[in-house]
Amino acid sequence: MTIVYIIGFLAQIFFSARILVQWILSERAKEIVSPSIFWILSIVGSYLLFIYGWCRDDFSIILGQIISYYIYIWNLNAKGIWKSMNKLLRIVLFFTPIVACIFLFESTENFILQFFKNEDIPIWLLIFGSAGQVIFTLRFIYQIIYSYRRHESRLPIGFWIISLIGSSIIVSYGIFRLDPVLILGQSVGFIAYVRNIILGVRTKDSSIINNK
Repeated sequence: MTIVYIIGFLAQIFFSARILVQWILSERAKEIVSPSIFWILSIVGSYLLFIYGWCRDDFSIILGQIISYYIYIWNLNAKGIWKSMNKLLRIVLFFTPIVACIFLFESTENFILQFFKNEDIPIWLLIFGSAGQVIFTLRFIYQIIYSYRRHESRLPIGFWIISLIGSSIIVSYGIFRLDPVLILGQSVGFIAYVRNIILGVRTKDSSIINNK
């Protein structure tokens, strides 16, 4: 079990690092920025957390990562990084979750027993945790729609507001699950989420004033 927690904490280190780097660069620019390193760290962290969720038989974690994983790839492509990566690495990164899901759903009965009838996770808690993951992941759905319309990778204010709400639910879920990986990993981002919201509001207000 120790190695599983190591994988989980390592994933959260990558996620925390992306938030820290983005926050520092945004403070320097005095506005919200979407640096390439943010998406590189995201794909690595997501890959590791997917493995962690699998090892923990935690459907809510797996669900959250599957949804956001390919959005990370889209942003890497938008930044011109994806195509410059080694072809074999791209194949491995792209198809790993797909192969895992095929294997996962190969036996519906085993899938239900493994993830939905887990004695360690009551169904109400699974629903609560999954809701948190879905809300948290919706930030990337919002982000990719926002960025696609502007033909560039951006991190708007709405992204950070949704992050704050979803992260709060996941931390609560982690407390119920006594899961230090989720608790510590999600708590780290709180200050950065709030700060990005403040920066976004200030930038928006400045734009309104300058346009008058």
